[in-house]
Amino acid sequence: MSEQFREQGGAATMDPNAVMRWLTSQTVCQLIKPQRLTKQRLKIEKHRVAKGDQHIVEYFHQMDDGYSYLAAQVLQALCQRYDIELRCYLVTGPTGNNSVEPELLGQLSQYDANLIAPYYGLASPGANQLPDQQMIQRAQAILAAQSTADFAALVIDVNAALWAGDKAALNKLADQHGSVSVQQCLACVRAGNARRAKLKHYSGAMFYYGQEWYWGVDRLHYLEQRLSELGVDRDPSAAKLMPRLEVESGQHKDCGNLTLEVYPSLRSPYTAVAFDQTLKLAERTGVNLVVRPVLPMVMRGVPATREKGFYIFTDAAREAHSAGVPFGNFYDPIGDPVRRCYSLYPWACEQGMGNQLLSSFLSCAFAKGVNTNNDRGLKQVVEQAGLDWSVAKTVVGQTDWQALVEDNRQAMYSAGLWGVPSYQLLNSQGESVLAVWGQDRLWLVAREIERQLLLDADV
Repeated sequence: MSEQFREQGGAATMDPNAVMRWLTSQTVCQLIKPQRLTKQRLKIEKHRVAKGDQHIVEYFHQMDDGYSYLAAQVLQALCQRYDIELRCYLVTGPTGNNSVEPELLGQLSQYDANLIAPYYGLASPGANQLPDQQMIQRAQAILAAQSTADFAALVIDVNAALWAGDKAALNKLADQHGSVSVQQCLACVRAGNARRAKLKHYSGAMFYYGQEWYWGVDRLHYLEQRLSELGVDRDPSAAKLMPRLEVESGQHKDCGNLTLEVYPSLRSPYTAVAFDQTLKLAERTGVNLVVRPVLPMVMRGVPATREKGFYIFTDAAREAHSAGVPFGNFYDPIGDPVRRCYSLYPWACEQGMGNQLLSSFLSCAFAKGVNTNNDRGLKQVVEQAGLDWSVAKTVVGQTDWQALVEDNRQAMYSAGLWGVPSYQLLNSQGESVLAVWGQDRLWLVAREIERQLLLDADV
């Protein structure tokens, strides 16, 4: 229940006034307009040419981050394939209000990186414990002593030794390639953090080029496409180094043995991108779909910052565009609109229309610019879902949904997840065979469903 969580105010407010809701909505809409991005890119390129600068790509490496472990493996290939100048920085993980469940995030980054590495043809960080701080600092000191070219060449070996917990290997690398003092190392990391903050980001495994951010190997195909369009791809006929992995279902169909749990929320741009795709995947594969809605993060006490919010919306917009999902005409549904829709959810589920209600709400809020903070907007949501507004308006405001979404939140955390949308795939014994966070893991869910179906077929 949102009542059990404190109103945080600012970028994390759960109950903005009407003016603030409108301003936030307009700001986001302007931020993610495709025309704005096109103009911005043209301006940046014109400025670069006028100055005679190289195409400068900046990379921010976090030693104890599984996603950085993967991203670092493509640095040399990126420089060989594209005519760019690469600048590498050492950074720590998110801090302050950008840091949500840091221990869980570290564990998830390792688990998730292990899952996706084979699909990208990369080495995984392995199943050892997360690196300790002393070894992290030793690894940072080695990389801080290197030029960019040597950093890109050496970081793979340094990462491998660090994540294997191999102190002897790290010491050998330090002897061979040099390292800086503790004070110099700390200064180097502070400088990396400062540079990242100046560019308005907070996370590791990030690539930055021309006022746009690209997260790890998952988003590298966007950077590759941009560089290719600028004419700096040395092998334009070749496949991308890190291609987009599509949501593909196989030939097999389930007969009720597998259960896919999805945890969406109604103010999540990533949920808006993936929700209908998730419904379609479940229909194609025949898995038993269980939708377990939760409150938006700021309505359950999770902090947020403006820079994080803006990055998420811009990233979700390009993901939606890439997937062909309508997105961008946004009217912020945080607070009462979410509560009012959830108050209708048990009633909609009784009619077998719960998914239609959630889908309709997401479409209205993220693609159609409907103000869901009044009866007129909520009526549009309800009727678009195929439900009867004359009945719905007598149900709005009931509270039986609160225990449901709280139970869902606790179940999500029990699976080691906290963000939305999250997915958990269960086998016929109810055992978890996959638990992942993010719409960018729907492709992995699809592949795991097919793998499980193949295993069942062989039995």
